[in-house]
Amino acid sequence: MTNRSFPDRLKTFHPIPATLTQVAGLVGVVSLALGLLASPALAHHPLGGRLPSNVFEGFMSGVGHPVLGPDHFAFVVAAGLLAVTLTQGIWIPVAFVLAGLAGTGIHLMGLDMPAPEFFISASVLCFGWMLAIKQRPNLMIMAGLAAFAGLFHGYAYGEAIVGAEMTPLFAYLLGFTFIQLAIALGAFTVGRALLKQTSEQPMLSLRFAGFAIGGAGAAFLSGVILG
Repeated sequence: MTNRSFPDRLKTFHPIPATLTQVAGLVGVVSLALGLLASPALAHHPLGGRLPSNVFEGFMSGVGHPVLGPDHFAFVVAAGLLAVTLTQGIWIPVAFVLAGLAGTGIHLMGLDMPAPEFFISASVLCFGWMLAIKQRPNLMIMAGLAAFAGLFHGYAYGEAIVGAEMTPLFAYLLGFTFIQLAIALGAFTVGRALLKQTSEQPMLSLRFAGFAIGGAGAAFLSGVILG
């Protein structure tokens, strides 16, 4: 047997494919973010339930609500990743965000929507499931579902701003619109970068992320039903 030097033996090792590293990274980030649901210290309201009194507080409250609410955050990530899988799929998160503004308006007008927490949790489960399956509905159906979900998510956002002055109210709307588009665009960019790979592993990474989001949605929904 011929003895080879250590540097020569190193050359025969096969590095972990970059795609698998991206898969692990995407799933890890999604899982870590969704792990926020396990922390009871986090609330949906950055100001501790206090109404924002100025532009800065309104904007920061709007930015914080979708981030500190793991159910909202999970849905926006799912919408951004789903947008990658369809031509012109970016309309999925756009439809969600626009409908969210309408949902907030419904709350501000004093109108009621049935079981918002149930529909919010169910929307996370639904979009996680659609991301996990191989064949997905067409763009119009998915955009319609995103808009339907956006009404309930936006209605929940409205709870934190009812009674505020017009200036912080406008800043709040701007804040949660901005952060949701930013999160969705970030997820879309990561997903598109993965799909540029030639192997099937990138699509599997999106499906694994879908399973993680769907699992979180099931946990949210169970909490609503049992609670």
